[in-house]
Amino acid sequence: MVADSYPRNLGFSATYNFRDVGGYTGLDGRKVRWRRLFRSDALHRLDSSSSSDAFVALGVRTIVDLRRPFEIEKYGRIAERYGLDYRNVVLQHVDWEEVGHPTGVDHERWLADRYLNFAEDGRAGLLGALQVIADPSLAPVVVHCMAGKDRTGTVCALTLSLLGVSDEDIASDYALTTSAMEPLTEYLLQKNPEAVRGNEHMFDSPPEAMRLFLDDLRALHGSVEGFVREIGLTDAEVASMRSHLLEP
Repeated sequence: MVADSYPRNLGFSATYNFRDVGGYTGLDGRKVRWRRLFRSDALHRLDSSSSSDAFVALGVRTIVDLRRPFEIEKYGRIAERYGLDYRNVVLQHVDWEEVGHPTGVDHERWLADRYLNFAEDGRAGLLGALQVIADPSLAPVVVHCMAGKDRTGTVCALTLSLLGVSDEDIASDYALTTSAMEPLTEYLLQKNPEAVRGNEHMFDSPPEAMRLFLDDLRALHGSVEGFVREIGLTDAEVASMRSHLLEP
């Protein structure tokens, strides 16, 4: 369950999916701290918007950009004038356009399989992102990709799970992206229609997809903690993440 002490969705005019992941109940009934970890779609439009001052007021220190270099080259990145610690922590994966979504294939299963691919091909990126999130000196942190849905959703799901948040709350947080994608889809249809047409199956976030992914990850690796240890996250880093992201 979540207590909304702060607005979850920041509603910036230049972003569509910028929100706080705080407030969920974690280990020992402790709440995830607000204003320490944010998730977002790409931030390249922020500098020319009326939301710039509101973004600065959040006190963000570190940006984790999960996109591949060609995406950054094509769309840009957050402006350097903000003076933030910018980390391009690439999450490698199979290009979704090459996978296909055959008629009759369960959509939630298809999405969960894509996230399982992140957990294999993207291990270095997942580790790098989780290490940044675990370091209190780098907070507040914004994790983002292009839409803030899949790569970002996977990193945030792993983080919340390590903090003891229930799968139900993790899946609900992931599903919040569906409504955020509506204006983003409209924007892309105007600016980059080839990203949407024929790829409509990539633009929703059914909660069952995230539940399937977490179930499968545990079946393959024993637990989420077991998986992150396999990819190199240390017990000390997990403890640090819990110490600074959970309320006392």
